[in-house]
Amino acid sequence: MPRFMKRSTLKWMLFPGLLLASMLAAQTSSPVPAGTALMVRLDTTLATFSNRVGDPFQARVSQAIIINGNTLIPVGTTVEGRVTKVSEPRRISGKPTIGLLPEAVILPTGERYYLDATLVDTNIPGADVNQEGQFKGLGHDRRDTLETGGGTAGGMLIGGLIGGGPGILIGGAVGATSTTVHWLVKHRSATLPAGTTLTLELNRPLTMGTPAPVAAPVSGGSN
Repeated sequence: MPRFMKRSTLKWMLFPGLLLASMLAAQTSSPVPAGTALMVRLDTTLATFSNRVGDPFQARVSQAIIINGNTLIPVGTTVEGRVTKVSEPRRISGKPTIGLLPEAVILPTGERYYLDATLVDTNIPGADVNQEGQFKGLGHDRRDTLETGGGTAGGMLIGGLIGGGPGILIGGAVGATSTTVHWLVKHRSATLPAGTTLTLELNRPLTMGTPAPVAAPVSGGSN
């Protein structure tokens, strides 16, 4: 057999093997599609009264992401990010807010990849997440109701002791007013305890290809 025919035959014999290897590589590096929900559990407690913009947070994947039969993001994968907003307004000004920015996933093997995702939900009853991925704490709770009710009752008691029936009405009004003013000027805090389940939604496909660099620390103040 001529030499050029041997080389040609060898090339065609190798081609199916190379094609199969390429197909397998493509399957194992399949991107996680945009819109995929990534369920994670916080390792770090975050609170408006203790955290600042730029503080890091860490969470662990609680539900594996499986694409085409391949587990691309296993349970226990680390998600890292940072706090982007901390707001603890007075009750009259709105709800307390914690903004989160997921930045990277770190596989159990140590491989680190850039993550573009937004917080869309938590498992905290009564709280919500806005379109910017910011966690909104409660505006008021049962303790506030007890405070205002207690203030009214206290005013009525003092008014009754001083002026009888009319004093009860006046004392109740005064007690309610002073307690309401106190309630309005108090600050409301928001907390995301360690163990809280967060739902992150991918803004763009996550390709397990090029590792992401370690992010530099970001400094800043609260908003």
